[in-house]
Amino acid sequence: MAESPNRPTLVGIGAHPRARGGFTLTEVLIAIAILGILVALLLPGIRGAVQSARSFKCTASMRTLAFDFTVFADDTLHPWRGEDDSSDAAERVVPLRHFRLETFVESQYGLDEFWQNGTVQAIRLPDAQGRDPMRCPEVRGELVLRRGVPCSQGAVSPSANVSYGFNIRLHQSDALWRRGLSTPVALNSAIISGNGRTSPSTIPLAIDVDGAAAGRMGAVPLFTGPTLNSVLFARDRVWFPGMRHGRAANAAFLDGHVAQSAKPLEERNWDWSFDAGE
Repeated sequence: MAESPNRPTLVGIGAHPRARGGFTLTEVLIAIAILGILVALLLPGIRGAVQSARSFKCTASMRTLAFDFTVFADDTLHPWRGEDDSSDAAERVVPLRHFRLETFVESQYGLDEFWQNGTVQAIRLPDAQGRDPMRCPEVRGELVLRRGVPCSQGAVSPSANVSYGFNIRLHQSDALWRRGLSTPVALNSAIISGNGRTSPSTIPLAIDVDGAAAGRMGAVPLFTGPTLNSVLFARDRVWFPGMRHGRAANAAFLDGHVAQSAKPLEERNWDWSFDAGE
């Protein structure tokens, strides 16, 4: 019988249909090139978004810091000013209703008389509860806090992992030093209004610092300020801003606002010369 012309041809055992070829080298190289271009286009945007998020978190942290300072400075709102609130006149280190900036910094870190860790001699931050005060997300690494040590004497280390430095002219005073008096400044509630003579919106409270630079200079990274016309702070020995937000630094001011600048010494409304001891 003749085979029907429409009948399908059977494939014999061992025979295989012709397989489609894989990608050629040229096709692979083109795909890689396209992916590379896409990554190059997207990466700056992704990096910028990450940096913006970190800068926002730093700004929020500084706003909280400025708010806490206004509460600490207010005679009716502050919860406790540590040793600066001593009722024993013989033990007082500042006049009544006054406080030191150093005491506020210690209250924020939980140092010295604000220690809340029992007899433990040192703790590491972040701790088991995630507590990590006054930290910029761009600064990595652990901080070690030491019991019974003032913050100006190495209670916070290493320097490289410190995020914020406080305006040293709210802590030490050229004016007092020139009069032969003790340089530490005793602040009172008037400081949050610029002592009535300077707008608090122009007076920096704290700024991003380069803790590693402070360590190389042998300075305590918690207090910073430019030389300007000072002899006490000559040769910028305590000036180490941290330009880590797109080559700019965040700063908090006495009125509670936070600003950013790539040139913190050239900003017209940033008054680094304000001396709280005048």
